[in-house]
Amino acid sequence: MARYRHIVLGCGAIGAATACRLAERGGGPVLVLEQYTLGHGFGASEDHSRIIRHAYHSTDYTRLTPAAYDAWRQIEQRSGDQLIVTTGGLDLAAGEPGERQAESYTAALSAVGIASETFDAAEVRRRWPQWRIDDDVVALYQAESGILDIRRATAAHVALARSAGVTFVENSPVQRLVSHPDRVEVHTPDEVHEADSVVVAASSWTGPLLDGLDVTIPITLTQEQVTYFSAPDLAPFSPDRFGIWIWHGPDSTYYGFPVYGENAVKAARDVSGRIVTQETRQFEPDATQRDEVVAFLAAHLPDAVGPELLSKTCVYDLTPDRNFVLDLLPGHPRIAVFVGAGHAAKFASLVGVILADLATDGGTTYPITPFAADRPALTDPDYPVDYLFAG
Repeated sequence: MARYRHIVLGCGAIGAATACRLAERGGGPVLVLEQYTLGHGFGASEDHSRIIRHAYHSTDYTRLTPAAYDAWRQIEQRSGDQLIVTTGGLDLAAGEPGERQAESYTAALSAVGIASETFDAAEVRRRWPQWRIDDDVVALYQAESGILDIRRATAAHVALARSAGVTFVENSPVQRLVSHPDRVEVHTPDEVHEADSVVVAASSWTGPLLDGLDVTIPITLTQEQVTYFSAPDLAPFSPDRFGIWIWHGPDSTYYGFPVYGENAVKAARDVSGRIVTQETRQFEPDATQRDEVVAFLAAHLPDAVGPELLSKTCVYDLTPDRNFVLDLLPGHPRIAVFVGAGHAAKFASLVGVILADLATDGGTTYPITPFAADRPALTDPDYPVDYLFAG
């Protein structure tokens, strides 16, 4: 039975960041167990790009975004690799709901001293003539929004962790955890490992890992996908001419990127509503979801529509309020857990810092109370579900 100071379960964006941050602190050996190979495509930490932004509806997140950017800059400096491409970004919505949403985003940003601008539809069309929007559309613009290269980011964390002595074991699925007052046992098909602390960074596989610990975190899995479109003229969608964007509709949200990673424009719908399990999820893209994105682009970004270059699927791990779970597991102070609710990539390096705090110190100075594992959204079965951050 091998003994470690810390064991991290999962080596996607969060697990890799946590391993890196634990290694920085020393104090004993760190083991990372990955059920597949490193860099596999079954989770949500591959592809070229994720949105990084300060703009959020709540100070629960804007209080953390400056530190998240700082954490990524540290990794860029240490790895020598550029991970963030700044493009600026728009959050758009129509009518009175759009005005209210812009106000809530502005208030959350202003509360922590982050600048933003609010534009009417005419100004959006003037600055970015790629958009076809009605006059009742309101947009919030934040200049530091951009692209996080999640594939490079995860690889950078892994490389830094390895150089600091972290052990990575691939193809090692965890069957169960056994929590003791002085240690945690991690059972795999071949071995039993012991650790002073365990970090569960398993995304949509979190539920089965908690079986037997008398703690349930309600997580709904949905199958999502992104599509790259080979628009006839990509020049207007280059990162220096067109930024990331999020369209907040009353019943659906769409988002997209300028040209990056592929010679194409990337766009998707957020939260498709297609509920799955790990056993029923599909890797073959869904034509209906693609057609929804095509229809949206045809109406609002018609010059981005072109032949489908490729589509990729992933799974969201949604909590009822769509907020993170970032906490020590109730009743198990040696087990830290994170659930990203489908929007965590931008915070991954900072979340690694916080999980390392929890694992080594039993607490953190970062404001994570809203993400507690025993909050009403996770313990009250009648808590109203809100996946669109509609409030």
